[in-house]
Amino acid sequence: MSIYKALTIAGSDSGGGAGIQADLKTFQELGVYGMSVITAVTAQNTLGVQGVYPMSSEAVEQQLASISADLRPDALKTGMLFSSDIIQIVASAIKSYKWERVVVDPVMIAKGGASLLQQEAIDAMIEHLLPLADVVTPNIPEAEALSGISITDSESRQQAARRIHAYGCQHVMIKGGHEADTVYATDLLYDGKSFTEFSSRRLHTPHTHGTGCTFAAAVTSGLAQGLPASESLRLAKNFIQAAIAEPLNIGSGHGPTNHWAYQRGQRQENSTIASNTIIVSHDVYAGGTR
Repeated sequence: MSIYKALTIAGSDSGGGAGIQADLKTFQELGVYGMSVITAVTAQNTLGVQGVYPMSSEAVEQQLASISADLRPDALKTGMLFSSDIIQIVASAIKSYKWERVVVDPVMIAKGGASLLQQEAIDAMIEHLLPLADVVTPNIPEAEALSGISITDSESRQQAARRIHAYGCQHVMIKGGHEADTVYATDLLYDGKSFTEFSSRRLHTPHTHGTGCTFAAAVTSGLAQGLPASESLRLAKNFIQAAIAEPLNIGSGHGPTNHWAYQRGQRQENSTIASNTIIVSHDVYAGGTR
C-alpha cells in the first residue's frame, strides 16, 4: 500500500477552520499523510483575527529542510506566506529540493476585503512562486490583484486567467465564490489552451471560514495521489461543496466548513452534489471562445 504525502506551507489558525489546520484535516479525509511548515501563528476564532505572529526566516528554512531530509512530499500547497522574504525562501526550497506538483493558494485578500500582503510580497509571488506552480487558485479579488485586471464579467475573468497563466504556472483556477450570481458558484479553469467551468449551486451560509484553504488542500490531495489537475480540481469542487452543505454550526461568527462531510456519512448527498456540478468546456481561439 502506497502512503501518499502532502505538505502545506501556511499559517496556523488557532480556531482550526483555516490555514494549516484546515489543510491537515483535508489531507487526512482524502487519504493523504499531511505535513506542515508554519509561516505564522495567528490568534483567531470565528469572530476574526486578534493577532498575527510571523515565524523567522530561519524557522521557515529549517522546517523546509527537515521535510526534505526525510519526508519528500508527493505534492505541496502554499497558503499565507506573510512576506516577500518568506515567499522567496519557499520558492528557493521548491527549486532546490526539486519538489513537484505545487498548488499556490495566493492568500492575499481577507474575506472582509483587507489586504494580507504588501505589494512587494505580491510582486515576489508573481516573480518567484507562480512560475513553479502546477495550479494557482485565486478568488476573484486575488485574481484582480495578481492580474491588474478588474473582473466584471466572463470575458474579463478569462483575460485575468490568461494574464496569470502567462507568469509561468500550468493551470489557473479562478474561484467563483465572490460572484454576483446568487444561484450558481462557477469556478473557471484555464490550462493555457482552453477554459473549463465548474458550476455548482450556491449555498447561502455564514459558515464558510477556510473554504479557500480547504479547496486548495483538496486539489493537493488529488495531485499527491497521481490524479491529473482537472480531476483534482473536480474532486476539490465536490469536497468543498459537501463541506459547506453540512455546516458544523459552531462559533458565534463565520464558522468553519465541515471537513468530514465528504467522506463520513454523506455519500448519498455527495452523489447528488456531484450530479449537480455542471462541467462546460470551451475551446480558446484568437478571437475568444466558442
